[in-house]
This record gives sequence, structure tokens and C-alpha cells, in this order.
Amino acid sequence: MQQNTMVWVNYILVVVVMILWGLNVVALKVLVDYMEPATMQALRILTAAIVILLVMAVQKEWRRFAKREWKQIIITSFFGVILHHLFLAIGLTGTSAVNTSLLLALVPLTTSVLAMILLGDSVTKLRLIGVFSGLAGVILIATAGADADVSRVTSGDIFVFLAMLAQAVSFIYIKKASSTLHPRELTGFMFLLGSIGLFVISFILEPGSINQVFSVPGYVWWIFLGSAVLATAVGHQIFNRSIQKVGAGETAVFNNLVPFFGLLSSAYFLKETVYPSQLAGFILIVIGVLCGTGYVEYKWLASKHKKHRNLHH
Repeated sequence: MQQNTMVWVNYILVVVVMILWGLNVVALKVLVDYMEPATMQALRILTAAIVILLVMAVQKEWRRFAKREWKQIIITSFFGVILHHLFLAIGLTGTSAVNTSLLLALVPLTTSVLAMILLGDSVTKLRLIGVFSGLAGVILIATAGADADVSRVTSGDIFVFLAMLAQAVSFIYIKKASSTLHPRELTGFMFLLGSIGLFVISFILEPGSINQVFSVPGYVWWIFLGSAVLATAVGHQIFNRSIQKVGAGETAVFNNLVPFFGLLSSAYFLKETVYPSQLAGFILIVIGVLCGTGYVEYKWLASKHKKHRNLHH
């Protein structure tokens, strides 16, 4: 009974994180209206890194990393922090929060495709159906509008797509790194190195922008702290801890809630239009994720194995 209660608590915590991550897209859309993209992300990721590293200090989790571990941290911070967050912020200056939420839903599917190419994961008919379903969903989302056509695809959409691709690449390396690194260690130092990289880029691309951030309205700083501390720092910690309890196989299902909450919050807070073709695209991406990540096959084989075992008992 107690174990069932703990499972449900973890499910609830993961859903709360999905809501935070859905709201975070709206928060970032507001923040890029007041701050330069690279500078905003550098400050936000540094704040998240400080929170995580303070938790590590309190928990006495500091240790010396091996050279190989530093190499993995550097690679994951380059793809998962510098490229992902830079492209995401730039993309949000040129596309809607609705499109951003939906395009980011492709991360699990893209990670699965990269795993097939780079790690030799099995390619099945159902996985290929998932890939094509996800691609069809992207086309519907990117061309959504009253007069849907390919010319509606903006540079913002392309940057968000690149941000999604960079995050998917980082997940491949995170999978390798997590064999020896604790999720909190990896996330904390990824964010720290990534924020330094983003600061360097901001000084080159956005000179003097660090001074401008101090003139933004007070409520924007509350949105900034909510995004940095709750969604990014605390959210990642709850997510990593809960996934250890719930199981990695369930993550694809929960991740599908992020674009859904992003869609709702974008429509409610930013008054953005949600087109029927975007909803259709979202459904195709969900189908793509469930099939393309191997989740449907895993569940079907597990059910078949259970029936076979029951027959023999």
C-alpha cells in the first residue's frame, strides 16, 4: 500500500514538472521581449547552476571528476546548454510560444532516431511509422495559419527546431555520461560550464546588454526567478529523482504533457491563436513519440510476455 502511494506521489511530481516546463516556454517568450536572448539565457542558466551546486554542497556531494567525465560534461553542456538554450531564445524572438512548445515535443522521437543511427538501436516498422508521423506533425505545425503554406515557416521556427535537435544530441551523450555521473552532478556542472559559454557568446553578439537587464520591470525578475529556479533547477531535480522511481520507459508518455501545457498556457497568458492544424500536428507528434521511441512495442511485448507467463502458471 505504501509503495503504491509512493508511485502515485512520483507520478504527481512528474506531472507538476511537466506543467512547469510547459509554463516555462511562456516565461521565456516574455523574457526575450525584455532581455537579449544570449544574455538572458546565460543569467538564467547560471542561476539554476548556483541552486543545484548549493544543494550538492549541502548534501556533501562534491567529488573530483575523472578526465573522461569532464570530457562528457563539456560535450553535454555544449549541445544541451549552449546550443539548445541559445537557439531556443533566438527562436522565441521570431516564432510563437505555441509553435515552440509543439516543436520541442519532438525531442524524444529525435533522440530515438539518433540512437538508431549513432548507437545502433533496432529499426522496426513501428518505429519508422513513428518517425514519419512525427515529421507530418512538424509540417502541420510549422505551416499552420489561416492560409496554411510552407512560406509561413519562419526563421524562429528553424532556430527552435535546431534547439530541439541540439537537445536530442545532448541526451545521447547524457545517456553515456550518466553511467558514472549522478544526474545532479551532471546537470549542475553542465549548467555552470554552459552559462560561461553563453556569457562569452553574449559579450560577442550582444555587447553592453548585461547593463540593460537591470532596467527591466520588477515583475519580469519574478518570471525570471520562476523560470530559473522552479522550472530549470528544481524541475530537473524532481524529474531525475522521479524517473528513477517511475522508470525510464514512462518518460516518453510524461514528456508529451509539456507541449500540451505549453499550448494551454500560451493561449491563456499570451492570447496566442491555436489553429486546428496545430492540434492535429500535436496528435501526430504524440503518436510519433509513442511509436518511434519503441514505447508501444515495449508495452505490447510486456503484455504478451505476461499473458504467456499466466498461461503456464
